[in-house]
Amino acid sequence: MSSLKVLYAYSKGLRKYFVAAILFVIIETSFEVIIPLLMSDIIDIGIVQKDTSVFIEKGIQMMICALLSLICGLLYARYASKAITLYGEKLRSIQYAKIQEYAFINLDHFETSSLITRLTSDVTVIQNSLINGIRPFARGPVILLLGLVMSFIINKELSIIFLFTTPVLGIILFFIVRKVAPMYKYLQKAVDRVNQIIQENLTAIRAIKAFVRDEYEEDKFEKVNHDLAKISQDTFHYASFNTPAFQFTMYAAIVGLMVLGVQMIQAQTMQVGELTGVLSYVLQIMNSLMMISNVFLLMTRSIASCNRVVEVIQEPIELKSPSLPLTPKDASIDFNHVYFKYDQNAKENVLTDIDWHIPSGSKVGVMGATGSAKSSLVQLICRLYDVSDGNIKIGQVDVRDIDLVQLRDMVGIVLQKNTLFSGTIKENLRWGNPHATDEQIKEACKIACADEFIEQMPDKYDTYIEQGGNNISGGQKQRLCIARALLKEPKILILDDSTSAVDTNTDHKIKEGLANMKSLTQIIIAQRVSSIIHCDQILVLEDGKISAVGTHEELLANSEFYRGLYLSQQKGANL
Repeated sequence: MSSLKVLYAYSKGLRKYFVAAILFVIIETSFEVIIPLLMSDIIDIGIVQKDTSVFIEKGIQMMICALLSLICGLLYARYASKAITLYGEKLRSIQYAKIQEYAFINLDHFETSSLITRLTSDVTVIQNSLINGIRPFARGPVILLLGLVMSFIINKELSIIFLFTTPVLGIILFFIVRKVAPMYKYLQKAVDRVNQIIQENLTAIRAIKAFVRDEYEEDKFEKVNHDLAKISQDTFHYASFNTPAFQFTMYAAIVGLMVLGVQMIQAQTMQVGELTGVLSYVLQIMNSLMMISNVFLLMTRSIASCNRVVEVIQEPIELKSPSLPLTPKDASIDFNHVYFKYDQNAKENVLTDIDWHIPSGSKVGVMGATGSAKSSLVQLICRLYDVSDGNIKIGQVDVRDIDLVQLRDMVGIVLQKNTLFSGTIKENLRWGNPHATDEQIKEACKIACADEFIEQMPDKYDTYIEQGGNNISGGQKQRLCIARALLKEPKILILDDSTSAVDTNTDHKIKEGLANMKSLTQIIIAQRVSSIIHCDQILVLEDGKISAVGTHEELLANSEFYRGLYLSQQKGANL
């Protein structure tokens, strides 16, 4: 229930709408409960005594009650829809804002498909529970209590039957909820798996078509879709026991009342109108119990979704800005005996004892075999992850003592996986600087050699980029990402294998353009020696450890790995 308390706290500002909705339901229900009592008077007084004035008086009262009930029902619908719609919007916004605060290590705790499900399906489940739950939640107890009171007022002896039927219904509800409650959690996880397969399929649709894996993907989807259907079937199968069980108890109670009522009428201890009134209240009371049971089932399902939403909201942010941030003196970088692993419970480190100094304004290269932790190394600089041991300093200040916004503003990073968003080229570039002028955009594109292909496009900088940049080549995507990073005007620029898809000539031009930016500290991760041969120093990583550091000439003399890589690439270039 703690998750319900958390979500209740986020209803602040909307509670007045919820209270108004519940209040109007209670008033509406109160008028409905009075109607059978008026009807009893019509039968016992109006019909038996043939008093026409009773028909008119009680009939008008019944019409007034019905009209007021209708008005209250309409007001309930207005306030309930407003409350639930705004609450769903608020929950989605809170989750989305929280995800934006996540560090990479937080995102590692969730599947992307699961986060999508939590923002959409789980919030919808909560909304549906409220839509279908507020009315019976308010009506059920009111009808139950007032119905019992009214039926006892009409005839105490006949109403004793409720003391037997109510516990039976409670026991049925207990066993149904106990069985169904754990199943809703598995149901939402099954939805996660379906979303994951759909997401992977749509993201990799070109590869699927190229390798003719359509049938294989269809089989994968059929399996998870079947699993979802099976779990849904089992869950709703047990939940559906609720209605027939309650109907059986209700009709059994009606039969019992009819038998007792007929005997009491024959013994002249009760009138026909009283029996009619009690039977009306039986229907209302049984329906109220069914409403209450449905509310429990709705709560049971929504609690699973509430827990999942709260997991996103209460995920502890691993990386935070310091309370008293410091400002770096320059753009120098120092790795002081840095150790790092993605999971603190992992047995081995990804990076081990990295001790390295990068002077401000210098150009350094990083090389190593696949899996040598090159990308992990540079991601620590802008605190996409925190070090496990040791520290990293920028301008003699520990990165953990620098405000996160300031730190990431001073570091421009182009990761291996280039990401562009749907929108124009200009809109994508302005991610680097929302206030960049057209001249600044063109200058950044010129350094990144992106102007070469942009100027050839019909709409130039207003050319529309599809989601993920699917309508441009990999090399064009890389150059746009470099230009976007340059628009930040960073003090440190990290290029993580970001020219791998461009030709050697273009790569050379980009390096020449960057070389003119004298005050910029550059870290270049590359597979081609030609991309880093000009660097002031080159770091060679092997299995997350420093193998060698030096200039191109020094590494040719001292590093067997670097020398072998250089000679193999030279040999390939001469073929």
